Amino acid sequence: MNSFWIATIGTSVIAFALKYAGHNVPERIFAHPKVQSINALIPIALLSALVAVQTFTEKSQLMIDHRLAGLSAAVIALFLKAPFPVVVLSAAFTSAAIYNWF
Repeated sequence: MNSFWIATIGTSVIAFALKYAGHNVPERIFAHPKVQSINALIPIALLSALVAVQTFTEKSQLMIDHRLAGLSAAVIALFLKAPFPVVVLSAAFTSAAIYNWF
Protein backbone atom coordinates (compact mmCIF):
# COMPACT_ATOMS: atom_id res chain seq x y z
CA MET A 1 0.00 0.00 0.00
CA ASN A 2 1.59 3.27 -1.12
CA SER A 3 1.17 6.76 0.32
CA PHE A 4 -1.61 7.65 -2.14
CA TRP A 5 -3.91 4.97 -0.74
CA ILE A 6 -3.03 5.83 2.84
CA ALA A 7 -3.95 9.48 2.16
CA THR A 8 -7.18 8.45 0.37
CA ILE A 9 -8.32 6.14 3.15
CA GLY A 10 -7.28 8.65 5.84
CA THR A 11 -9.21 11.45 4.15
CA SER A 12 -12.26 9.21 3.79
CA VAL A 13 -12.18 8.31 7.49
CA ILE A 14 -11.86 11.99 8.46
CA ALA A 15 -14.75 12.97 6.15
CA PHE A 16 -16.96 10.22 7.61
CA ALA A 17 -16.07 11.21 11.19
CA LEU A 18 -16.90 14.88 10.52
CA LYS A 19 -20.23 13.99 8.90
CA TYR A 20 -21.09 11.64 11.76
CA ALA A 21 -20.18 14.29 14.33
CA GLY A 22 -22.33 16.83 12.49
CA HIS A 23 -25.38 14.60 12.78
CA ASN A 24 -24.85 14.27 16.52
CA VAL A 25 -24.81 18.01 17.25
CA PRO A 26 -27.92 19.01 19.23
CA GLU A 27 -30.57 21.05 17.37
CA ARG A 28 -30.43 23.84 19.96
CA ILE A 29 -26.90 24.71 18.86
CA PHE A 30 -27.98 25.23 15.25
CA ALA A 31 -31.00 27.24 16.37
CA HIS A 32 -28.80 29.95 17.91
CA PRO A 33 -29.03 33.19 15.85
CA LYS A 34 -25.25 33.72 15.74
CA VAL A 35 -24.67 30.24 14.34
CA GLN A 36 -27.38 30.80 11.72
CA SER A 37 -25.85 34.10 10.62
CA ILE A 38 -22.41 32.51 10.31
CA ASN A 39 -23.85 29.57 8.36
CA ALA A 40 -25.50 32.01 5.97
CA LEU A 41 -22.16 33.70 5.22
CA ILE A 42 -19.99 30.60 4.73
CA PRO A 43 -21.19 29.77 1.17
CA ILE A 44 -20.69 33.39 0.11
CA ALA A 45 -17.11 33.39 1.38
CA LEU A 46 -16.30 30.05 -0.22
CA LEU A 47 -17.76 31.04 -3.60
CA SER A 48 -15.95 34.38 -3.51
CA ALA A 49 -12.66 32.63 -2.79
CA LEU A 50 -13.28 30.19 -5.63
CA VAL A 51 -14.02 33.01 -8.08
CA ALA A 52 -10.89 34.90 -7.00
CA VAL A 53 -8.64 31.86 -7.35
CA GLN A 54 -10.08 30.89 -10.72
CA THR A 55 -9.88 34.45 -12.04
CA PHE A 56 -6.42 35.50 -10.93
CA THR A 57 -4.33 32.30 -10.93
CA GLU A 58 -3.13 29.75 -13.42
CA LYS A 59 -0.80 26.91 -12.47
CA SER A 60 -0.05 28.61 -9.13
CA GLN A 61 0.99 31.87 -10.80
CA LEU A 62 -0.76 35.21 -10.61
CA MET A 63 -2.35 36.02 -13.98
CA ILE A 64 -4.29 39.04 -15.18
CA ASP A 65 -5.95 38.19 -18.48
CA HIS A 66 -9.31 37.91 -20.23
CA ARG A 67 -10.96 36.35 -17.16
CA LEU A 68 -10.58 39.62 -15.27
CA ALA A 69 -12.42 41.44 -18.07
CA GLY A 70 -15.23 38.89 -17.90
CA LEU A 71 -15.49 39.23 -14.15
CA SER A 72 -15.52 43.01 -14.46
CA ALA A 73 -18.35 42.83 -16.99
CA ALA A 74 -20.31 40.58 -14.65
CA VAL A 75 -19.81 42.96 -11.72
CA ILE A 76 -20.97 45.91 -13.81
CA ALA A 77 -24.04 43.97 -14.95
CA LEU A 78 -24.80 43.08 -11.32
CA PHE A 79 -24.55 46.72 -10.27
CA LEU A 80 -26.99 47.58 -13.05
CA LYS A 81 -29.34 44.92 -11.61
CA ALA A 82 -29.36 42.85 -14.78
CA PRO A 83 -31.01 39.40 -14.72
CA PHE A 84 -28.73 36.46 -14.03
CA PRO A 85 -28.62 35.14 -17.63
CA VAL A 86 -27.59 38.61 -18.83
CA VAL A 87 -24.82 38.71 -16.21
CA VAL A 88 -23.47 35.33 -17.30
CA LEU A 89 -23.71 36.08 -21.02
CA SER A 90 -22.08 39.49 -20.68
CA ALA A 91 -19.17 37.93 -18.77
CA ALA A 92 -18.82 35.14 -21.32
CA PHE A 93 -18.97 37.42 -24.36
CA THR A 94 -16.55 39.94 -22.85
CA SER A 95 -14.07 37.26 -21.86
CA ALA A 96 -14.29 35.56 -25.27
CA ALA A 97 -13.87 38.85 -27.12
CA ILE A 98 -10.79 39.84 -25.13
CA TYR A 99 -9.34 36.33 -25.52
CA ASN A 100 -9.83 36.25 -29.30
CA TRP A 101 -8.91 39.83 -30.17
CA PHE A 102 -5.94 40.57 -27.93
